[in-house]
Amino acid sequence: MIYLDNAATSFPKPRETVRAMAAALENCGANPGRAGHALSLAAGRIVERCRESTAQMLGETDASRVAFCLNATDALNMAIHGVVRTGDHVISTLLEHNSVLRPLSELSRSGVITLTLVPPDAQGQICAEEIERAMLPRTRLVVMTHMSNVLGTLQDVQAVGRVCKRRGVLLLLDCAQTAGHVPLAPKAWGCDLLAMPGHKGLLGPHGTGVLWVRAGVSVAPLRQGGTGSASESMFQPRMMPDCLESGTLNLPGIAGLAAGMNEALVHMDETHAHIVHLCDMLRAELLNMRGVRVYTRPGASLVSFNVEGVGSQETAAMMNRAGIAVRGGLHCAPGVHRFLGTLDVGAVRVSPGIYNMREDMTALARAVAKMTG
Repeated sequence: MIYLDNAATSFPKPRETVRAMAAALENCGANPGRAGHALSLAAGRIVERCRESTAQMLGETDASRVAFCLNATDALNMAIHGVVRTGDHVISTLLEHNSVLRPLSELSRSGVITLTLVPPDAQGQICAEEIERAMLPRTRLVVMTHMSNVLGTLQDVQAVGRVCKRRGVLLLLDCAQTAGHVPLAPKAWGCDLLAMPGHKGLLGPHGTGVLWVRAGVSVAPLRQGGTGSASESMFQPRMMPDCLESGTLNLPGIAGLAAGMNEALVHMDETHAHIVHLCDMLRAELLNMRGVRVYTRPGASLVSFNVEGVGSQETAAMMNRAGIAVRGGLHCAPGVHRFLGTLDVGAVRVSPGIYNMREDMTALARAVAKMTG
């Protein structure tokens, strides 16, 4: 099987990821940070090493600002529910994943917040000026993606960060599609909170994610419970990361994340250039085919397209029969498809990863050509 669905989950994982997970279970599978015995302390060191590596990747000197989550969806929910208050106005965009749109829409429907969704321009870019135009005196939070999971182009989050800082508004970034592929610099961007998964570009396992919170920003915990700290109190601790990390952490997942992240970051620049090259190559092939519409622009790190008269999921099923794994449908991003006019059919998304080669893209192009020929 040629795997081209890395925007959903990277596969295969590096051997280092798998070995680190197995070693954590075999050698120190105790509860991290909950006891003073050797196995618990060894488990705690695995967690803290990963926390420190993640902080370093983000340019953060205080590793306690990094909290481990179930995934990016969990991190986004923690951030959104943890900072908004009744009566707040929140701004987001039509490019967002449902991990952002659904919690915000539910808060809006229940009357907790009011919500404005800013559309992209014709090139699929969110303009900082449009974000600022949407701001109200009670605007508390802007939530936006660093890169759309359908269009695959980077957003100018630094420009949005400057606007938010000037207006005293918090900025939460969804870096699900960029973590491990491009450098992340939340402090330089003027970002206050950043969510990312471990199972995509960071080459970690499923069920891992991170929420970074800038010093000075307080996030009310979405979950409460045991943290191994301040256990004499029946109230949740307020210090990071304990306030956001109730219950037993995913030790093997965090161990695998640390190993995968190290592998991803060592090769990040060359990997990103390689993926963009593969996508540009495929895009050029598809544009030469009659009856194929391509939605992504040059320089994107994924390719979205449709074959005229064929539903995206049907095309994806045909690719599967040809031994190629791609994804069809709406990709949990209905606003993008409203923008593209594809809400009824979705799009076929091709997302190569670190281990894909030119031959994989050629095989896909040939399979699509058979459909259109």
